[in-house]
Amino acid sequence: MRFRQCGVAAFFCAVLFGGALGVTGASAHDTPASADLPALVRNIKQSLVGIGSFAVMRTPALELKGTGFVVGDGRYVITNYHVIARQVDKSAKEKLVVIVGTGRQYRDREAEIVQIDPDHDLALLRMEGEPLPPALLGSGALLPEGTSIAITGFPIGSVLGVYPVTHVGVVAAITPIRVPQVNSQLLDSRMIMRQPFDVYQLDLTAFPGNSGSPLYDARTGRVEAILNSTFVKETKERALSEPTGISFAIPIVYAHQLMKKQGL
Repeated sequence: MRFRQCGVAAFFCAVLFGGALGVTGASAHDTPASADLPALVRNIKQSLVGIGSFAVMRTPALELKGTGFVVGDGRYVITNYHVIARQVDKSAKEKLVVIVGTGRQYRDREAEIVQIDPDHDLALLRMEGEPLPPALLGSGALLPEGTSIAITGFPIGSVLGVYPVTHVGVVAAITPIRVPQVNSQLLDSRMIMRQPFDVYQLDLTAFPGNSGSPLYDARTGRVEAILNSTFVKETKERALSEPTGISFAIPIVYAHQLMKKQGL
């Protein structure tokens, strides 16, 4: 068995959670607790973006690497650090972009990295252009095991096109886990690890490209975590046909901390 992050370029895994801090979430579009899942999916898609790079001389020019969601004033985006860890090649006129829209109606906006938290595999970006509706964030308190949750993101990157996909599941456990170094390929005893911390273990299937997807309470629509990794069998090809269904997510409390550093 291998851990692999859920990004497209790197398909590797491991993650994260820590104590519950009393931090208040912010959003421009509140969601009633009685809303049904189809309504919550429509709502979260307003805040969903792809994370990738654009290089005019490359084929294809646009490369979708992961998923993110809008926070703060509508111009900031939370995603996984491993999605943006590789620096863009400025000599090839490559640039970091946020992908807005779906299907053939998408457009890319240039973005910059404003805050990073490699220890919890998080990054905060600021994108150009008009603001989007920010996601409704949870307070940072732990979800009970057994809570129904959903993620919406871009599995397998642009292979399936720029179409958001939703997967549903439950919080299976809260468990400590170590985060491998970003450039590592396998999670084993030979690796140098950062400090372990608690994470959400999920009964939910995720794929490459889902890294950075908002994980939200299926009853309230509040984003409670960031999808980070999945536990898969053997090779990438086997993972697509035979996923184990065990995934992990970083609690939203760490996103609150990163936003606070930016004054959000």
